[in-house]
Amino acid sequence: MSKSSSWFSKILGNAINLENLECVLVMQLRDLASAEEQLVESLPRMVDAATSLELKHAFQHHLDETLAHQARLDEAFRLLGKDPDIETCEAMEGLIAESDELIALEGDAEAKDAALIAAAQRIEHYEIAGYGCARTFAHRLGHFGVAAVLQETLNEEHNADRTLTRIAESGINAAAAQS
Repeated sequence: MSKSSSWFSKILGNAINLENLECVLVMQLRDLASAEEQLVESLPRMVDAATSLELKHAFQHHLDETLAHQARLDEAFRLLGKDPDIETCEAMEGLIAESDELIALEGDAEAKDAALIAAAQRIEHYEIAGYGCARTFAHRLGHFGVAAVLQETLNEEHNADRTLTRIAESGINAAAAQS
């Protein structure tokens, strides 16, 4: 069952008790699980909206990785002996809403691809922050298996961000500047 509550209201204690760092870790994992779930629904729209074949492939590849990210989060919950009880990640909802607005816009194909890359990188940076914090919390708590699982996903998120930068800098941004 999914509950709607922002990260900040959770921190303030409106939706979860922050007794210790373990509670913060579980809260972070639930937020990430929701973010990944939403991304699985959003990435196909980004694939369809992109005009660059290289960008389409990058989005499709990240969709495949995102399915693996979900499986790793399930593994992290299993290792912790915790129920996923996914919370709705309102931050990801907002980031995806922004990308959906871009998808709906008309205009130059290269400019739209550049805008899609910017939106996707915002999403990647959110995920990098979340996975980095969760990995660090898990490591600090001695949950080294969980930390390793999260590090694997964190590496993929960094790679996705670098790929988007490379695609943007290798031609899309220059083409968009000429339009």
